[in-house]
Amino acid sequence: MEKLKYERPVIKKLNAGLMNKFGTRSEYAPVTHIEGVSVKGMIEQYGSPVFVLVERQIRKNYQNAVRAFKTRYPKVQFAWSYKTNYINAICNIFHQEGSWAEVVSMFEYQKAIQNGVPSQKIIFNGPEKTTADLTIAIDGDSLIHIDHFDELYELVELSEKLDKKARVAIRVNMDTGIYPMWDRFGFNYESGQAWNAITKIMASTHLELVGLHAHIGTFMLTTSAYAIAAAKLSDLAVNIRHYYHRPIQYLDLGGGFPSANTLKGSYLSGADIIPSIDEFAEAITNTILNYGYRTDELPTLVLETGRALIDDAGYLLGTVVANKRLSDGRRATIMDFGVNLLFTSFWYEHKITPAQEFGHQTEDMVLYGPLCMNIDVVRETINLPLLHKGDHVVVHKVGAYNMTQWMQFIHMRPNVLLIDTKGETHIIRRNETLETINSLEEMPTHLKNFHL
Repeated sequence: MEKLKYERPVIKKLNAGLMNKFGTRSEYAPVTHIEGVSVKGMIEQYGSPVFVLVERQIRKNYQNAVRAFKTRYPKVQFAWSYKTNYINAICNIFHQEGSWAEVVSMFEYQKAIQNGVPSQKIIFNGPEKTTADLTIAIDGDSLIHIDHFDELYELVELSEKLDKKARVAIRVNMDTGIYPMWDRFGFNYESGQAWNAITKIMASTHLELVGLHAHIGTFMLTTSAYAIAAAKLSDLAVNIRHYYHRPIQYLDLGGGFPSANTLKGSYLSGADIIPSIDEFAEAITNTILNYGYRTDELPTLVLETGRALIDDAGYLLGTVVANKRLSDGRRATIMDFGVNLLFTSFWYEHKITPAQEFGHQTEDMVLYGPLCMNIDVVRETINLPLLHKGDHVVVHKVGAYNMTQWMQFIHMRPNVLLIDTKGETHIIRRNETLETINSLEEMPTHLKNFHL
């Protein structure tokens, strides 16, 4: 066993804070291995910081979600949300499991195509689709989800010009009892705007309305909101069947299911308050099944779940840079990763654990990143064993959004690893270098030379 570092005894003021039912919780078991692979070994081989994703957990999460819905409803199709994590290897795990692709830009659309996803199985969402984007989507017979009237009118004009029928759905926003209401995207249900859009589509000879879509929010902590959304989409679908004698092929309930992360300001930990995937499935499928569809006209249920399927499969490994005392006496620990890599630090109180054995002394501390900016705070307050320069830590549940919203700012982006189902590690995205950054720049001739 490695000899522990000496820690001088200290007397510190105890600030118990507000009483709660948990008392003083301790979660200080070191995380020295992930899926049997040494944390220290990965850092030595691939550098620090480094992201690690676990294939076995991703597949387990996906299969559990499919089971939850397909045991309750006969027609279910998942579409992987590319914006959640669009590293190709990660996308292909979901595609191997049977997931379609859900994209919100031509960049993501082209990624899906290059990954081998048939264009007919790409759902094209988002408020900005250029004429060129729409042309590609129409030619590819993709599912185009219309966000606003300007897009609808352009689709009518473009599909007539191309003399091709576009398969479309509309995004619907609605009051589900969650506030503030997400009404930026799509057509409003309560005002009749959604029905107005439907009537315009049905009047077109070159648009085929095949679906209805709602994405009511993010990190949703109530299942009843999804039941309301499913009911309102079903109301539109039943009315379309009644007035136009055409059944809707699918209802897309979007994403928004939470992961087990703990939101900032939450009294309880995320794992204690999030509904299970089965609870979401129960609320959604019961509503649709009981709405009065004919058995042979039940729409396919499409889900664009992202965060809940991958957050807990991702880790960030990092190293302590230094320790210092702030002016108010608090301990501050500086890490080699910050909000440039861990964007979700703005949302979550991430669980962070040491990656080596440690002593019994703990202290409240602030965890800072390495950036020269005051907002680079990984945790505003966290009670941890004393960490020393060169020690390693593991940040948990970072699989969603961090590898799509990270920034090349002051520091370059690191390696991303995948631990496969056999315990082998693979680089699935290489770290950036100075050459990577400079390769995108051009130097005007008159700026090439200077004398200091």
